[in-house]
Amino acid sequence: MSTIAHCGKEALPGPLLTGALLSLSLMSPTTLQASEEEYDPWEGFNRKVFAFNDFMDRNLLKPVAQGYEFITPDPVDRAITNTFSNVNDTLVVLNDAAQFKFTQALSDTARFVINTTVGFFGVFDVATHIGLPKHDEDFGQTLGYWGVGSGPYLMLPFLGPSTLRDFGGSLVDYSTGMSYPYFTETTSEDVSLAALQIVDLRSDLLASENLISGDRYLFIRSAYLQNREYLVTDGASQEDFSDDFYDDFFQDDEF
Repeated sequence: MSTIAHCGKEALPGPLLTGALLSLSLMSPTTLQASEEEYDPWEGFNRKVFAFNDFMDRNLLKPVAQGYEFITPDPVDRAITNTFSNVNDTLVVLNDAAQFKFTQALSDTARFVINTTVGFFGVFDVATHIGLPKHDEDFGQTLGYWGVGSGPYLMLPFLGPSTLRDFGGSLVDYSTGMSYPYFTETTSEDVSLAALQIVDLRSDLLASENLISGDRYLFIRSAYLQNREYLVTDGASQEDFSDDFYDDFFQDDEF
């Protein structure tokens, strides 16, 4: 049994996210252990897709992310991360309401308005610093909240770990027209924004790769599934998280 940390980044899937990247970005303060609930009837297929994703990450995405981290000043990196996070808050509010979390929906709406105005379109995360925390809600979680089972574990090419429920939920989220690609006017702009978001997220996770140990496929599967359960239940069924790991890996970004 090993303890892992939340990296403090919400997942905004893009076309080049690998299994390792998504799993690390989704880690929550939870304790990993093997579980009968890890339903993986397609493990043979999933492992082949995981190997492909891992190859693409090691040979393409990670080197680009390392170059991005080297040339990008920390304030610019934080501003880019904050901006994408602010756009994602529109989907968070929608799913807050779908789960009847109306108080949280009001808080997240205020967060979006404040960061969009005072925070200059989300460049600065003003809301967090005045007591409006970031939440992570998506339609996959909404389905889970209303009792829809996760279904089989599924490793998707480029997109990384998922389940049947979460994959369907991500399609619904995208179809709402509230994700960032809808804010551009051309396909080339869409691709450019997606590429920037992916590289920014990957660079933020470079320091967290040492969290993966043992069989990478099994570790990432456990990380993903237990994190999703944590998010669906709002952490109600999880044990307290080690303060030492929390202090090391889950620190609020500065302005």
